[in-house]
Formats: sequence, C-alpha cells, structure tokens
Amino acid sequence: MLYLVGLGLGDAKDITVKGLEAVRRCRRVYLEAYTSVLTVGKEALEEFYGRELVLADRETVEQEADSILKEADVCDVAFLVVGDPFGATTHSDLVLRAVKLGIPYKVIHNASIMNAVGCCGLQLYNFGETVSVVFWTDTWKPESFFDKIEKNRQNGMHTLCLLDIKVKEQSLENLMKGRKIYEPPRYMSVNQAAEQLLAIIQNRRLQGEEPEITENTICVGLARVGAPDQKIASGTLYQMSTVELGGPLHSLIVTGTMHPLELEMLKLFSVDSSSFENSAFQNTT
Repeated sequence: MLYLVGLGLGDAKDITVKGLEAVRRCRRVYLEAYTSVLTVGKEALEEFYGRELVLADRETVEQEADSILKEADVCDVAFLVVGDPFGATTHSDLVLRAVKLGIPYKVIHNASIMNAVGCCGLQLYNFGETVSVVFWTDTWKPESFFDKIEKNRQNGMHTLCLLDIKVKEQSLENLMKGRKIYEPPRYMSVNQAAEQLLAIIQNRRLQGEEPEITENTICVGLARVGAPDQKIASGTLYQMSTVELGGPLHSLIVTGTMHPLELEMLKLFSVDSSSFENSAFQNTT
C-alpha cells in the first residue's frame, strides 16, 4: 500500500492519529521537501514518529518516482506532505503511477493553508481562484497572477496568494554547466509580494489603466499559520509592504467584497485602525 499522509501546518504533533498509525507500520517513509516547510526539522519528526525519514526533493518526486514506489506492492510505503496531500500542490502523478503498477493507495488528509487561512476571519466560501506569486528576477517579471487577483476582486471574491519557495534551486550558470550546486533556500515574505503588486499597479497606470487593486486595497498578511508564533496583520496593500511578520512561511490575501462580520474580524489584526477604517468600508456589503 502507498499512503499519502498530510502532516498539517505546525509541528510533529499535527499529524492525525490515523496518519501516525500508518507511518509507524510502513517500511519506508518519504518526506516531501519542496512545496512547503514545517516549523520543525526532519529530526524532530523522526523522533516523534519513531521512523527514519527519507527526504524527497522535487527531482526525486518528479524524475525518480519509481524508486518511491519500489516494492510498495508487497510492503507499506508512506509519502508525507506538509499540509494536505492534495492541498497546494497535487501529487496526482504519484497516485497515477501507483495505480498503473497495481499498487493500492490511501490518502490521509490534514489541515492545509487552503482551509486554515480562515483563521483571519475571512469566510472560505468567499475566496476565488488561488494564485501563486513568484519571485521576480532582473529579466523575468510576470504579471499574470495580478490579472487573476483583479478578476476575483471584480467578482467580489478574496484571493489567497501563495508565496514563492525556492528550495534546492540551481543558478542558470550552474544549470547550463551541469553543476549540482544549489542556491540557499529562499522564502518570499508578505513585504516582497506586496512590493511586486505595488510595482504592477504602477506599471498599469503608466499604460493608462486604473487597476481594480490599489495601494489602499485591504489585504491580510499571514505568517507560520498553525504554529505557536503564528502572526496575522491586516491593512492596506501599502502597509503590507512595510509590516514585519518574521520567518517563513508567509501568505497574502487580497480582499474582495467584505461582509460586516469579516470586517470585524480583520479589525482584530489591523496594523493601523484609522487607515483601515477609511479604506475598508468602501468594499463592504
């Protein structure tokens, strides 16, 4: 059997009882290590689960999936995913490969940022399409995610922005020369995401547009959701570019039309209540 086990968002103890039982009876246990991170390291997980973990980076999962599935038809193998197995990044390919090889599989779900984001008080069924905000480079500055945020806002919907993670990435030079030298891990902050959105707003204005989203649009910054030191801050997009939320992982929400209850909840986390009041009431029903 192949088990896909969600680990939740916080630490080692966020695994479900069902998930922990599955892990402890597996011969091999892989930890997916590129779409998200826990607030604790691999060693803490191994100590709590009582099993040795094999780190599975993007290369392993995408190019060497057969090694993960090896002998899974005669013994139990677990594939651990931070959050939910099918939360932010689908692992459908692994499931399809298992089925093709005649290996049965079982999914053990857990909390992910996709539902835990409700902790800020915005109602989950008022969210539109989730977008990913990628790190810009000097030569690559895509804006497609902004168009999706605008479309959600035109429909009155909030947008959850998942912020870029760079783990085990190679520089272009090392990639071209075939050198297995990797860049240090980088995790996009709410500040960086807000700065990129503000830059796009300026670009659009230079092109004669008046974007649906402005510096005064109410946003929510979230950091380390599910961890004991979780942080939430609400305010204008401009304020999100200056707010300090600490270490990774961060997420950003651009609000749409807000119900009075949602607004009341967001006030609990406001960076500056006066500017929040002035901007927010324009977007409520």
